[in-house]
Amino acid sequence: MTLEAILAYLHLLAILTMVVFVSSEAALCRVQWLNAAVVERLATVDRVYGIAAVAVLATGIARTLLGVKGTAWYWTNPLLHVKLTLFIVVGLVSIFPTLTYLRWRKTLRATGALPAAAEVTKTRRLVMVQAHLIAVIPLFAVFLARGFGK
Repeated sequence: MTLEAILAYLHLLAILTMVVFVSSEAALCRVQWLNAAVVERLATVDRVYGIAAVAVLATGIARTLLGVKGTAWYWTNPLLHVKLTLFIVVGLVSIFPTLTYLRWRKTLRATGALPAAAEVTKTRRLVMVQAHLIAVIPLFAVFLARGFGK
């Protein structure tokens, strides 16, 4: 029972970290606020966001493997597959902003140039898509935890 509680705590901690850092990206990635320091910070914030996402996945898998309910209970429930699919979609959407921040930082360090306003707006839109999809995943989680989908 203690292991179950620790796994749940670690999973929630990773989720909250992920949410905080995607929110930070959304707040920082604005045309009117973008300067050299923000470009550098976006790359760092995105790295922590990525680490948190990996932690969410790792702790979620650990809960299915080591938790009380076990793999048979989790992996036969379609709601888990919905959650995982949404999580993968978020991960795929996050690739573009990650590569963009790295490119912005590289350009900034090489030439001192900031990105164009249209590119910042496009990138922020994708960050907002991620944030909104992440907000839907817990809906499926609460139903999954209560045995729906079985």
